[in-house]
Order: sequence, then structure tokens, then C-alpha cells
Amino acid sequence: MKDIETKQEINDVLSYQEKQLKEIHRIDPSEIDELIYNSEELLSDLGYALPNIKKDGELSKRTISISEWDDIVIKARESVGSGHEIEELFSKDELIANKEAVRAINHDFKQIYRLDKYDYAICVCTGLLAAATDILLVGIPGPGKEGTEAGSLSNWIIDRFRNMIPDEKVTELENSKLSKVPFDAQDNRNTHIQVEGLSAYYHRLLELGHDPLLGFIVGVYDIMNGTMTTVDKSGRFMRQVMANYSDRVAINLYEAISKEFTHLMSDVNTSMGLPVPLMSLFNFLQFGKIGEEELNIAEIVQGMYYQGYDFIHFFSMSIPVMLVEVLTRLCYTIRRMNEGIELKNALAISTDREKNPKLATMMFISHSIAAAANAGKVYLSKKPEAINYPQWVAFTISSYKQLKWSIIDKPALANDYFSEKIYNELSETYGVLDVFMDRYYVIV
Repeated sequence: MKDIETKQEINDVLSYQEKQLKEIHRIDPSEIDELIYNSEELLSDLGYALPNIKKDGELSKRTISISEWDDIVIKARESVGSGHEIEELFSKDELIANKEAVRAINHDFKQIYRLDKYDYAICVCTGLLAAATDILLVGIPGPGKEGTEAGSLSNWIIDRFRNMIPDEKVTELENSKLSKVPFDAQDNRNTHIQVEGLSAYYHRLLELGHDPLLGFIVGVYDIMNGTMTTVDKSGRFMRQVMANYSDRVAINLYEAISKEFTHLMSDVNTSMGLPVPLMSLFNFLQFGKIGEEELNIAEIVQGMYYQGYDFIHFFSMSIPVMLVEVLTRLCYTIRRMNEGIELKNALAISTDREKNPKLATMMFISHSIAAAANAGKVYLSKKPEAINYPQWVAFTISSYKQLKWSIIDKPALANDYFSEKIYNELSETYGVLDVFMDRYYVIV
């Protein structure tokens, strides 16, 4: 067998073989023999000693003997020693090509989740619209001629509640036995443990049974056990048996839930209505020196409730948040449909990044803009009642999801994306090799 004199001849062979391997999986199996024959004929011309070459496809199979792994390792160490890097198996050009391939895959992955100028425009528009609604229409609650008043949108919602539950309906509910609950003490005359701050003005803020959310857990428990659970103005948590209200105890869970719901309905339209969900828990925050009067957080929240920062105002504050959620999802859906995706698959309901890659990031940006605008509203007005509680809750949740995505989920998805790409390419290569080995080699 003659020697191959130049590297160019070797590169020509490798390049030719590589081209053939890339094309084989697209070619009819009947043409593979012709390709193999042409390749082996080229190798033979270059000086390689090959078995009998037959163009008719009757080439006898060659036998390959596979050694034990330990023997292969010993021979490898005897031949080249140890301490080598895997990069030594590749040429400089191959290493450069590999880096370019990795860079291309990484670019493709980022493109799936990268926002373009239209996505950013959607985020800015929805965020600013929510901010404008909060500032101009929701307003800041405070005492008015007919009770609590705020912006025009808030006043409209207050009127809707008054129409749904008019004064005569409130009176009817208050007189109903079904609305009587053991935790509804308006002062300390019926308690055996003094609750600081318990009064007609603040009792709903201090009694956890009046919380629109906690009430269906703590309040139902109190109704079934004849107790009252409170967090007083000084931040003390206590539960006490209300002996004077023993006739208000429910005999089963269904009755307890019914009594809780009816009682909340009777209180929602009163002058000192139901607190914002979880607002009672802020009584625990007995720290801070805020403003000229150096009030702590609990005192600030108590003052906000006194000014009309209640459950009905919570509905008003929720509308800007709903605008962000609905409009961002709607615009995202329209964009996906413009890309040729069917409506059922384009609907932006879930923020799962595998289904809607960009949606969660867009929601985060929109809520960030709305929350930042609300922070400006609070700063300029110097009133804590200007805080949009639902907006900050939404911002906190979306921030947590975005942080988790950046630190945990994104690297994991990138690894899966890379692994899938590599697996698909290897599967394709192995498929070609399997066909080649099955036709022309016998492994023993």
C-alpha cells in the first residue's frame, strides 16, 4: 500500500465522506451501495488496500474484532500515554467549528425567549395604561359627604355595591339570626380578655373573622367553637371563648360557612366596612418610624383603614391589575396568531414558558411599570392610602417567578435544549452508521 503524501488528500477523503454521510439519510436505500462503492474506489485510488470492490453490491462483509475495554485502555496508554485533553482529538478548525455550533445553538435558545420591540411596546403600553387608571380613576380614598370617596372609578364601584346591597338589605341581614357570629364583639364589654383598640371603628380590622380571606378559615373555626380570634392594636394575638355569644355557635361546617358569608355580606357596605384581605395581619408589624409622627407600620395601616381603605376599595385597586393581565395576554395571543399559530394554541392563558415562552417576562415588565408608577403616586401624594395593594401583590409574585426563571429554570431549560439538539444529531449519525455497519461489517 503506498503512502498518502499530503494532508490535502486526507482532507479530500474526509470531506467527501462527510458530505456523503450527510446526504445518506435523505437518499433512497437502493442508492447507498453506489455511494459506498464510489467512496471506496476513491480511497483505493489514494493507496488504501481494500477488500474486493464490486459495483453490483455483492461486496463481502469485513470482520471487525472488538477488544475488551480494559485491553483498549492499556493499548491506548502504551501508545500515547495519559494526561491528554479531549480537545487533542480534534483539529484547530474542528474546535473553532464546534465553538461556532455551540454559539449558534445558544443563540437559537435565547431567541425563543428574547422579547422584540413589539413585545416591549406591549409591555410599556399596558403598564402605562394601568398606571393612568390607578392615578386618574382609582384615586385615593377618604371621607366624603356620603361616606368613603375616591376617584371616579372607585366611586362607581362603591355605588354598584350600594345598589347590590342597599341599606334596607343591610338592616335585614344584620337582624338575621344567620348573620350572628361569636367573634363580632364591638368593644370589651363582652370579653374576658381585654383587646386593645377594640371599638366600633376598628373591631373588624382586629378580628380575623372579618377578614374576607382569613374569615373562611379562622372565622369558621370561631363560629364552630364559640370563640373570637384577634390581633389587637399592639400586635398581640389571642383567642378567647365568647360566653355571652354562645347562642351564635354553628352545629356543623355548612352552617358555619353560611353564617360567615352572611355576616360578611351584612358588613361590606357599612361605614367602616370589611378590611382588605390579610390587612389584619399588618397589626403584627409593630416597628418602623414613618413620617413626621414617627408611626410604625401597624399604626399606618390602622390609619389607612380609618380613611376608607377597605374591601370595596380593594376591588377598585384590582382593576389596573386586571388591565395588565387581560391586555398583555390579549396582545400576546394576537401576535402568536399573526405568526400562523391557531387560536386554540395561541391563547395566552398559562404563563408556562414551554407553552408561552415570552408571556411571563412581559407580565413582569408590565407589572413593574405599573408598580413603579404607583410608588411615584405614593411619594408625590405623601399618603399611604395611595398604595395599590393588589398591584404590589401582583408585582411581588411576578418578580419571584422572574427571579426563579433566571436563576433556576432558564439554565435547566437551556441544558435540556442543548441535550435534545445533540441527541438528535447523534441519533441521525448513529442511524447512518448502523446501516453502513449492517451491510458491510461483521462484529465479533
